[in-house]
Amino acid sequence: MCAHVVVAEDDPKQADLARLYLEREGHRVVVVHDGRAALEQARRGPADLLVLDVMMPVMDGLDVCRALRAESALPVLMLTARTAEEDLLLGLDLGADDYLTKPYSPRELVARVRALLRRGSRPLTPGAPAPPAAPTLPPTAPPAAAPPAVLTAGALTVDPLRHEVTADGRPVSCTPGEFRLLQVLAAQPGRVFTRAQLLEHLHGIDRYITTRTVDTHVMNLRRKIEPQPRRPTRLLTVYGIGYKLAEGPRGAS
Repeated sequence: MCAHVVVAEDDPKQADLARLYLEREGHRVVVVHDGRAALEQARRGPADLLVLDVMMPVMDGLDVCRALRAESALPVLMLTARTAEEDLLLGLDLGADDYLTKPYSPRELVARVRALLRRGSRPLTPGAPAPPAAPTLPPTAPPAAAPPAVLTAGALTVDPLRHEVTADGRPVSCTPGEFRLLQVLAAQPGRVFTRAQLLEHLHGIDRYITTRTVDTHVMNLRRKIEPQPRRPTRLLTVYGIGYKLAEGPRGAS
């Protein structure tokens, strides 16, 4: 899959290494070295994915992600030397689709980009022409499938059609990755999913992708849907296997 990838990295050696590996994969790569240039390049388009370093001059990556998410669905892979959990969660809260902590393997970068492109969408650049309308189905075509039903697990609801989540009647804001994970779990409350199964729903199968992304999404979701995130009763860990969503408002971990 050939794609247009923007790499925003202020370290010239890191930027050149990322460009080299991504171009070997067949992608067209544009490199910028500060946050403002990254935002301008993403807005200018057409781009398929943004590889975004957090620590950059002029405008940091978190501010770029915040501004970009107000106007675009462009997939964002964040690069960060920060390993504190709160920093990682903040990036995902702002709408980043995935992250890599430095130092990272260039092969893992390529694999993460490949996985995001498989599930990513085109940027919604303001003023961009609308995509062509789908062709009209012939009269003999089968009827369209019914919209997905609202999923319920105790006091938690997931509405796939409206892309909405509520917990105890209050709205919950989720990133795309968090929503996909919660939708999979809510479709079968009580079923235990391994990390590998959840990762497949998030990114597709790729031997270089780790399960760390799943664990991070789970931590972030617990902060949003649990009355006491450190003592979860909804999104439960099944030790040695994976995760499940409790069938009722409370459950035992």
